[in-house]
Amino acid sequence: MAGLYYEEFEVGMEFKHALTRTVTEMDNVMYCALTHNPQPLHLDEEFAKKTEFGGRLVNSLFTLGLVIGVSVGDTTLGTTIANLGMTDCRFANPVFHGDTITCVTKIRSKRESKSRPDAGMVEFEHYGYNQHGKEVAYCVRTGFMRKRPVEA
Repeated sequence: MAGLYYEEFEVGMEFKHALTRTVTEMDNVMYCALTHNPQPLHLDEEFAKKTEFGGRLVNSLFTLGLVIGVSVGDTTLGTTIANLGMTDCRFANPVFHGDTITCVTKIRSKRESKSRPDAGMVEFEHYGYNQHGKEVAYCVRTGFMRKRPVEA
C-alpha cells in the first residue's frame, strides 16, 4: 500500500510531490462540461480576451482537484477512509492552458478518532504552484485515515 497510515504522519512533515502536470485546454473544457459550468471566462476566448486576464482561465476547482489528486500517491493511497472536509481554499494566481503545476503537502495536525479506535483525522495543507513558482491553489483538507492494522 503506497499510502501512509495515521501513525506514520507527523505534524510538520512535508511532501514535495515528484508528479507534475501540464494543464491542457481539453482538461479545462472537459471539466467545465462534466460539472455543467458554462462560465465564459473558462470557455469563451473572445469573452476572456476582454478581461484583465487576457484569455481563458482554468477552472479553479479543477486546479484544486489536481493539487489534491497529485498528493494521493505519496500520502493517502489505500489508507483513506473518507475526506471529511476542505477549508481555507484560495487561488492566489490564475492557471492558464499550458501551465505546469507542482504540488506540496504539509501535515498541519492530527488526532485520534473518539468513535473509531482504528482511525484518526489528519489535517493536510495542499499547495499548488505554477512553473514560475507562483502559488495557484491552497486548501486545508481533513482526511479520515486508517490506523495500521493490528496483527494477530
